[in-house]
Amino acid sequence: MAVIKETRRDRIFNGINLIIVTVCLLLVLYPLYFVVICSFSNPNSVAAGEVWLYPKDITLDAYKTVFENKDILIGYRNTIFYTIVGTLFNLALTLPAAYGLSKKNFMGRNVIMFFIVLTMYFSGGMIPTYLTVRGLGLLNTWWALIIPAGCSTYNLIVARTFFANGVPSEIEEAAIIDGCSTFRVFFQIVLPLSKALIGVLTLYYGVAHWNEYFRALIYLSSAREKVPLAQVLREILILNTMKATAGSSVDEEMALYYANLANLLKYALIIVSAAPLLVVYPFLQKYFDKGVMIGSLKG
Repeated sequence: MAVIKETRRDRIFNGINLIIVTVCLLLVLYPLYFVVICSFSNPNSVAAGEVWLYPKDITLDAYKTVFENKDILIGYRNTIFYTIVGTLFNLALTLPAAYGLSKKNFMGRNVIMFFIVLTMYFSGGMIPTYLTVRGLGLLNTWWALIIPAGCSTYNLIVARTFFANGVPSEIEEAAIIDGCSTFRVFFQIVLPLSKALIGVLTLYYGVAHWNEYFRALIYLSSAREKVPLAQVLREILILNTMKATAGSSVDEEMALYYANLANLLKYALIIVSAAPLLVVYPFLQKYFDKGVMIGSLKG
């Protein structure tokens, strides 16, 4: 086997590529690194712009302020519940619907898809949705954040395209000839071949549930024990901002410290809320690229 010798031009080209990739990597990683070091630095140092390469006057005041709130653990518990149960519910609706709509012999699929796509451009709005949720008796219940967000139109279209182009029809036809029912084909053949798609949808739906707070403000007004983490963190930031404003008339130095601490809390809250997702993402990344690319093809 012949060995291709690397020329001087090849080395120059590879070196330039390495420099460009390294610069792009630093541009992507530095904002995250900056958030981390700021969350551990003294609030006054961060406000003065003295923190940019490494933490200065390391302190845990921001994290102490966050975790002193007793609702943090409750928020984590609720968000984990919403993320796990909500994502499973989303997948249970999206995958079978997308599989059925991917079949060309499914009568009326174009009409159904028209009305599904129509919801991307026109919706009932916040007030009709609230009235619907109230009419169903879902206010101040766990299901208020799960059922109304049951299926995403975008994710349904991605899954439909994936099933239409990513799963060989010959395999399904052979299974049907062997006596498999449609349900058995879907659960035992199609789903095992769709790990990339399931990984992508799990990430999309999971992140949406993890960051959810707006619907909680609307539907969980009288259910404090059911609020998600994002709403708890939002309240901590608002309370500390108000505390900084109220302290300005008492002690100028302490008021300045609390004002800077309120700004510093933003970095700590980002770390507290994003850390679990950053841990899970590497395990789903191998499915992410393939699932998105196949699901993005027109079919």
